Amino acid sequence: MEKDLEKDFLDKIDKNQNIIHKICRAYTSDEDSHKDLFQEITIQLWQAYGSFRGEAKFTTWMYRVALNTAISIYRKKSRQVNTSSMDEYNFQVAYKPYDSTEEEQLELIYKAIQQLSDIDKALILLFLEDKSFKEIGETLGISYVNARVKMMRAKEKLKKIIGV
Repeated sequence: MEKDLEKDFLDKIDKNQNIIHKICRAYTSDEDSHKDLFQEITIQLWQAYGSFRGEAKFTTWMYRVALNTAISIYRKKSRQVNTSSMDEYNFQVAYKPYDSTEEEQLELIYKAIQQLSDIDKALILLFLEDKSFKEIGETLGISYVNARVKMMRAKEKLKKIIGV
């Protein structure tokens, strides 16, 4: 049973790993911090996986856990990440380097996203993943209408940062 749960988890993480990378990229500015946050998000996902009830899509749940982890870690001014060791767990998630060659044109947008507040970062990341306002609201625990209003404001902030 435990092995089946572990295999199912690893399959889903492997299939959706870019979600974690995108969140890490928005909340970190160097490769070491990116890897540390990736590891911490993966650990938090595994620890919470047993309570995943399937009421929402796996990716929606994954975003929620990953964003909450990133926000709680990076809300601190020190930017020092206290991470758990993967050695405590019997499995290893194969870390695949994030290939940003396809997204070089998005480098400016990611730098601009890093300047946004935590909630605005989350909104923009979910929007870039083509999530509906309903899904964004569910992921962030806000209403559909609130998600739309916050998104409009976040887009305006991004336009000002980029200079459009």
